[in-house]
Amino acid sequence: MAAVETERKQTVRAYAKYVHSSARKARLVTDLIRGRSVPEARTILAFSDRAVARDVERVLHSAVSNAESRPDLLWNGDDLLIETAYADEGPTLKRHRARARGRVGPIMKRTCHITVELAPSPAAIAAREAAAAAAPRRQRAPKQTAAPAEPTTTETPAAEAPAEETS
Repeated sequence: MAAVETERKQTVRAYAKYVHSSARKARLVTDLIRGRSVPEARTILAFSDRAVARDVERVLHSAVSNAESRPDLLWNGDDLLIETAYADEGPTLKRHRARARGRVGPIMKRTCHITVELAPSPAAIAAREAAAAAAPRRQRAPKQTAAPAEPTTTETPAAEAPAEETS
């Protein structure tokens, strides 16, 4: 039986829950940035007219901070790609509004959960592997064999002769 090795991708995830926007509106923004680099996505979100773009930008900033703070990744924020970005529906707050002739109209206050997942770009991975291959590997110093210790001799200074006294 052959063992199957699965390569574990180094991804970082951040999410915002209960964002006061509908998932449908948030999906329009997350579709714009999916698959793009982080600097490009930040530019798109900065110039987007949609209000939910600000919330998506906060989640993106959080994901980049998570990636930069992990000691096992050591990735720069500009070297990351947005692997997945999606908005799921959250709970809906149901409210009522008074209408004519004693009736009520429903008000649905929708929420969503925004998730952004980052992964290193293939170009950054290739550059890092090339740099690692070109860098000389540190070698260990050869072990020193224990030589028999030589007995140490302590030399005592010769006793000084007393000085001759003159009378």
